[in-house]
Amino acid sequence: MGLECDSFAADLNYIPSVMKMLSDIDSLRLDVDIVLNNAGLQIAYRPDYFVTPPEDFTVSFNVNTIAPAMICYHYLPRMLEKGFGRIVNTTSGIDKEPEQAGYSAAKAALDKITKDMASRLGGTGVTMNLTDPGWCRTDLGGPNAPNAPESAVPGIVVGAFVDNDVNGRIFRAQEFSGMTLEEAVARANKI
Repeated sequence: MGLECDSFAADLNYIPSVMKMLSDIDSLRLDVDIVLNNAGLQIAYRPDYFVTPPEDFTVSFNVNTIAPAMICYHYLPRMLEKGFGRIVNTTSGIDKEPEQAGYSAAKAALDKITKDMASRLGGTGVTMNLTDPGWCRTDLGGPNAPNAPESAVPGIVVGAFVDNDVNGRIFRAQEFSGMTLEEAVARANKI
């Protein structure tokens, strides 16, 4: 289709690695219009949650909160300068499960950061939203999850195609399952 693709790797638990990745991407002198922060790492499910080690929180926050925030901070000024950009951060609906405290707290922090930044974007041509794919059969979700990964696709990407005035929202991907992208965008613009 005449497209060229490049890939870059980073250890999202090591923020200098994230910053190097961003520098490497910048060296291509690309105009980045869409950022999908799809980081998701759950350290462990701890039935005996009273002995949750501090590393569950530090690693979870590095990967699920700080790395995506640094990526947002990196691209947002350029998007604002050109008057167009789309940022979608992947969150989680996990709530009231102390067995997953590090992961759920880190995703809740990402929600807060995203909504705070999004509150300043009205009328700029730049949008920032969240997507929650739901519980999907992935390496993270496990084989017993009720949803196939492809069921989340329209709802995951819908935040990149919404109108300029749609900011700071959480799009629950399973609510868009089975829709075309056009149908998902029309619904998202009405929510």
